[in-house]
Amino acid sequence: ESAITFLDGEKGILRYRGYSIEELAEKADFLEVAYLLIFGNLPNSEELAKFHKDIKDESHVDEEMKKILDGFPKSAHPMGVLSSLTSALIAFNPSTVDVSSDADMYHAIVRILAKFPVLVAWTLRKKKGLPLDYGDDSLGYVENIHKMMFKRPNQEYKKNKVVIEALDKLLILHADHEQNCSTSTVRIVGSSHAGLFASLSAGISALWGPLHGGANQAVLEMLEAIEADGGDTKKYMAKAKDKEDPFRLM
Repeated sequence: ESAITFLDGEKGILRYRGYSIEELAEKADFLEVAYLLIFGNLPNSEELAKFHKDIKDESHVDEEMKKILDGFPKSAHPMGVLSSLTSALIAFNPSTVDVSSDADMYHAIVRILAKFPVLVAWTLRKKKGLPLDYGDDSLGYVENIHKMMFKRPNQEYKKNKVVIEALDKLLILHADHEQNCSTSTVRIVGSSHAGLFASLSAGISALWGPLHGGANQAVLEMLEAIEADGGDTKKYMAKAKDKEDPFRLM
């Protein structure tokens, strides 16, 4: 049971801090939802602006991290790479977090929200053989993630509103799902005061498993297979309803 999130998968109910996921997805953006989950209330315009500025101020990732990333082959699974890079952040951010200090906890929060999108973007771009780069402080949080991940080196960046909005909604929907496997892992590792990045690295490894976040990978692979077969969704819905057909919707 979580004091932050209520989830009833059978009835299709998901609430963050009492707000329905439908309302948040329609009226809020991811950074506002993150603030709600962390601090317990939706931010006003001044609080949101400060939160975003503080995140941007921490968005630099040490260039030495690129050398660590270079050690991975393109074939490496992104979750394994991301877990390793997150753990490696300890070497560049060795200070401990005093969990009894509001200032320390706030600094840890903005540092993670700042650096993690860079690591995610670098992991993707490494796999695709694209140059690694930083974002653009003039952009919104999710748009900046989109640019870091998908900007082509020989083309001017063009905002794709449909993709950015979809990414924003995806982040909101996945922001918190009660006391699940990866959340429990982070809390257990963190209970030993192992450190912020070590705890998150362990959580990413837990999320990698096929019975947890790996299920999302299976969904994407299923959708790609349907697209490769002509994209006839009605055909696959009929297959899923056919008890004699081994196909199952993920």
